[in-house]
Amino acid sequence: MDKAYLDKFYKKSLTERMDALVDANILSSDDLLLNEGLLLSDELADNMIENYLITYQLPLGAALNFLVDGKDYVVPMAIEEPSVIAAASSGAKIIAQAGGFKTTISERIMIGQVALKNIPDISLAKSNLTNHKKDILKKANAAHPSIVNRGGGAKDLSIRVIEQDEEAATPEFLIVHIHIATMEAMGANIINTMMEGITGYLETLTGGTALMSILSNYATECLATATCQIPVHLLKRNDFSGEDIRDRLIEAGQLAYVDPYRAVTHNKGIMNGIDAIVLASGNDWRAISAGVHAYASRSGQYRALSSWRKAENGDLIGDLTLPLPVGSVGGSISIHPAAQFSKRLLGYQSAKELEAVIVSVGLAQNFSALKALVTEGIQKGHMGLQARSLAISAGATGKAIEQVSEQLKYAKNMNLATAKELLQEILSLEE
Repeated sequence: MDKAYLDKFYKKSLTERMDALVDANILSSDDLLLNEGLLLSDELADNMIENYLITYQLPLGAALNFLVDGKDYVVPMAIEEPSVIAAASSGAKIIAQAGGFKTTISERIMIGQVALKNIPDISLAKSNLTNHKKDILKKANAAHPSIVNRGGGAKDLSIRVIEQDEEAATPEFLIVHIHIATMEAMGANIINTMMEGITGYLETLTGGTALMSILSNYATECLATATCQIPVHLLKRNDFSGEDIRDRLIEAGQLAYVDPYRAVTHNKGIMNGIDAIVLASGNDWRAISAGVHAYASRSGQYRALSSWRKAENGDLIGDLTLPLPVGSVGGSISIHPAAQFSKRLLGYQSAKELEAVIVSVGLAQNFSALKALVTEGIQKGHMGLQARSLAISAGATGKAIEQVSEQLKYAKNMNLATAKELLQEILSLEE
């Protein structure tokens, strides 16, 4: 990657941006010819979902400046919210100057569940399951031999008992977890097939009745961690010293840790970046969001996902750990033209590498949001893009978009009515 071509990327026209990505050896010249080819055809869309009517489009942009484990990335992000890509790029730029993100990716193990009820003897059932562990795993692997041939498959078994809750009127459940390596796939279909393949055997071993057999999107054994360490001289901003911003940012993180009302918005900011890249990559952003928010509640209280602290030398250290069961193959990744474009743009080679970039995006997003909140406030960065949205909603096109949005910044009321008035004034002067 030749980053020189990406300088002032946000100021370039759409054509200039695409050309810059080709010149920087991120995309190929063939990508310049795609144009409408990146859109879903009616035929493909109709086969992806039921009762298809039309495609619903989102802007897909590029976040820059990401240095992750020593490698530079241009990150695809599909999102409708203004300022998210700008914030991610800004945060990543500062962190890159400090050496970039360092990541740790756990072994990619997914979890499948069989929930059993009406167990006559829980102790005996648990003993039978433990004694027949090898047979259970063998049957699970027999249900999906292709993943075993690729080096994956069922690796372990664990048992959970959820006791009867008289107040909630719930029965006692015995839950069997199968821990499965799905390799480069997210693996939902693989896991579900395996779970259904062992259900009858588990009923025989326990004497119980299976309620359901399904994967869990709470992927506690597929964790990705990103860290960064930022010297205070890189934090200085306007009237705020680097030390002030460091300390205020740490306190903002502490507030989000102890106050669920703040934690929800804190984590939503993280997910602005996470959802955008997961969606662009063709992965299941709903599954990721559900698992991430469950992970934020693992202590029994909903808390901040990230943590910020002071290093011994005074630097600011940030950490973010998330369950990220994403895939690099399968599903929409293999058939959606925009997802394939995103894969070329990002240039990742494995699901683990994709996880590393995704968790880094989340940490960059959080850093930018907190830095803005504890200094000039969040609205300043939002207003410019909000003004553009209002200008477009008012009917402005071409150069008028910039003219209206610029005047809106200084208007007493930044709203649609004001935007329409400004547009009429501009158009009347041109007549």
